[in-house]
Amino acid sequence: MAKSYESCEPRRVAFIGLGTMGFPMAGHLLRAGHDVTVYNRTKTKAEQWVKTYGGRLADTPKLAAKDADVVFTCVGNDNDIRSVVLGENGAFAGMKEGAVLVDCTTDSANVARELAREAQARGLDFIDAPVSGGQSGAENGVLTVMCGGRRETFEKVKPVIAAFAQAVTLIGEAGCGQLAKMCNQICIAGIVQSLSEAIAFGLNAGLDMDLVLKVIGKGAAQSWQMDNRGRTMMRDEFNFGFAIDWMRKDLGLCLEEAKRNGSSLPTVALIDQFYGELQTAGCNRMDTSTLIKRLPHKPVKD
Repeated sequence: MAKSYESCEPRRVAFIGLGTMGFPMAGHLLRAGHDVTVYNRTKTKAEQWVKTYGGRLADTPKLAAKDADVVFTCVGNDNDIRSVVLGENGAFAGMKEGAVLVDCTTDSANVARELAREAQARGLDFIDAPVSGGQSGAENGVLTVMCGGRRETFEKVKPVIAAFAQAVTLIGEAGCGQLAKMCNQICIAGIVQSLSEAIAFGLNAGLDMDLVLKVIGKGAAQSWQMDNRGRTMMRDEFNFGFAIDWMRKDLGLCLEEAKRNGSSLPTVALIDQFYGELQTAGCNRMDTSTLIKRLPHKPVKD
């Protein structure tokens, strides 16, 4: 089904970071009627985006952000976001007074607060807005977006973010979007591990796990992971976009934040080790559902 875009006043938008998620997210912004300029550190990716969608590309984040009302970033980690936002060629250097930087990167709450302070000092606004929904959610424009920042700023950019989202929610002040995303990743890690164990157990017991998942998916065990990854996990299919490398980065953020706020995350710590084992085995770019590969089972062959 084609994405239906809400009515929104067209804005001048910059999008910095055209990876697995950013590429289609920026495309939805253009299709929603916004004037979009893109930047990517690998220029050929930006050229590919323009060929696919239209719009324009810029040679630096500063030039991409020039005259934009809203600047989106979607890069890898804390160091990446600093590299494209700060400095003489960073986005902040090109943004006009009152413009808003919306960071869709999953990074630390600390860097979100840092960028919010820097934005305020420059007469700019900032929203941290990490997303959930994976590659398919980005491609279909149905991501869930968790935001941190000032209410007034959030209301200003919410209709623009809606171009690639099904839910856009203000959680609290700057950094709270990132903390909510950490809660999201904590839940996912535990669910995927439990789903892996259940599938391996059922296969080893000789059950028809296609049927079992269909049945238990109508009860209390149901989850997005079961609905979207259960059957592919049984068949050793793991090419779905959100790689182990990125999940380990996210779980590392969770564990670091837990140290700061006095939380205990024993399940996350254990599953982080499991993902480390899979990285060592060369599964870095496979989907996070690859956890099942650690468990003895015989994959289903269609």
